[in-house]
Amino acid sequence: MYGNWIKTSMLMAGIVALFGTVGALIGGRDGMLLALVFGGATNLWAYWFSDKMVLRMYRAREVDETTSPYLYNMVRELAQRADLPMPKVYLIDEAQPNAFATGRNPDNAAVAATTGIVQLLSERELRGVMAHELSHVKNRDILISTMSATVAGAITVLAQFGMFFGGRGEDRPHPVLAILVMLLAPIAAMIIQMAISRTREFGADRGGAEISGDPLALAAALAKIESYARGTPLATAERHPETAQMMIMNPLAGGMRGLFSTHPDTRERIARLQAMAR
Repeated sequence: MYGNWIKTSMLMAGIVALFGTVGALIGGRDGMLLALVFGGATNLWAYWFSDKMVLRMYRAREVDETTSPYLYNMVRELAQRADLPMPKVYLIDEAQPNAFATGRNPDNAAVAATTGIVQLLSERELRGVMAHELSHVKNRDILISTMSATVAGAITVLAQFGMFFGGRGEDRPHPVLAILVMLLAPIAAMIIQMAISRTREFGADRGGAEISGDPLALAAALAKIESYARGTPLATAERHPETAQMMIMNPLAGGMRGLFSTHPDTRERIARLQAMAR
């Protein structure tokens, strides 16, 4: 667990350093200050409003013990086991089996599941998935992923801005160096962002297995979700690919692999869970 946090901290430090470097190359000290102010403002906005935005984007409907007792009571029992406040529970009318968590902290969290995943998985497997999402809440992964995505996006915007406005006077970098940084910085930011996402998924797998007490249930759920998800598109995710990293499984058919993948390889995730069970 601590290894995941150390790796996440190092990656976050790397993306912030990259942010400052791009800002400095665009306009020296003033450019770095502009980058930090811009990043802080976008992070603050994302911190407060990203949960409402993504739930509205997926047309998620809130449920309770009257409208969806099966899912609601399952989440409540798992939240108690994890010593978490009861999150809001949402259903998304989509055939693809998937789920995600959102919210700026455990007191303002929500978990959402598609109707497809509720229908596909057994009760034991679905408990594993919802425990995984509650682990994201407990570890504040939603905030971490939101911040990394925001900073990565800000680097891209600043790099594009730098194509037209460089530094002034002595602060102006060598033109070739500036162009290289402006071209490569967004790619580097994306690689770091995806690495953070994969690290947090491994952490949520472990945390979810500990909450549910059944690592093999989550392993079975991941295998089943991947098998079904490839042939069933998640329409909203296709329109908004930036939300793919929030899901328990990449919802986009033929999703990127390796450095640009939002999620670890499913076989490796399953192998780690099986090792936990042993």
